[in-house]
Amino acid sequence: MDFELSDDQRAILEAVVALLAQHAGPERAIQLGAKGDYDFALDGALFGAGFREVARADGAGFLEAALVCEACARAGGVVAYGAQALVAAALCEQMVDGPVALARAGQRGPVRFAAHARSVLVEDGAEARLVSPEPGSVEPAASSFGYPMGRFAESALAAGVSLGEGSGERLRAWWRVALAAEMLGTMRACLEVTIAYLEQRRQFGRAIGSFQAVQHRLAECAVGIEGARWLAYEAAAAGAPPALSATAAAWAAETALRVFGETHQLSGAIGFTREHDLHVWSMRLQALRLELEGVGAHRRAIARARYGSAP
Repeated sequence: MDFELSDDQRAILEAVVALLAQHAGPERAIQLGAKGDYDFALDGALFGAGFREVARADGAGFLEAALVCEACARAGGVVAYGAQALVAAALCEQMVDGPVALARAGQRGPVRFAAHARSVLVEDGAEARLVSPEPGSVEPAASSFGYPMGRFAESALAAGVSLGEGSGERLRAWWRVALAAEMLGTMRACLEVTIAYLEQRRQFGRAIGSFQAVQHRLAECAVGIEGARWLAYEAAAAGAPPALSATAAAWAAETALRVFGETHQLSGAIGFTREHDLHVWSMRLQALRLELEGVGAHRRAIARARYGSAP
């Protein structure tokens, strides 16, 4: 694995970062979150610039799609980029109508982007299905987690088109890669916002960030995030093998819990308020790290992939 981005990868990242600077950011995320809306303008801009199909583009692939997914999360974009550009691109031969939501068969709890989804990829054991939700089959759900949520009616996910034998495992693997990339970008933003605050907040005549004990805690978060970075990149570049995908998701979810706690503690009281931008990303970590049954399920998937199922 090459640890340096190629010229083409740098160009892709520079282009998407420039686009996100125009169409995303914490202020826009807060505005959309107050109404429970999806960012169709950003979604359209990504589609128009070719970023939603980057995994299929000549000279690019799923690693490049993961890089863009990370960038969208880091910018606070309210779009289902991972589900569309990583999961759907890997499982479906043709581009599916977006936004795309990811759900499990029989799921009763809130699903990210469900209220606005035109397509749903449903994990049902060994099989995955592509479902087009009927009007009225989704009820919007109030959420404090930075994403628009919805609940599907009991029968809404029962039908759909099968994606073939073994598609359930592929869906779970790519779902975990998307989660790892999203958590990576979200954690990086949490740390950046916290460091910026600690550099300007002063106590005892010094910036809080200059104290060694604070720096140790920030460094530990940075080490965990760096591990999440390379695990996510490796899983995407390798085509989402189950063991690598589950490892990337498990590490990212465990690190997300630490980053959430440390960034809020180090930010002090303001970190628990809506007037500070930290919540734009930190609350998303709470949703992401529990998706697909959370770190415990990711670790069990690692064990199954490496050692097989128990008799």
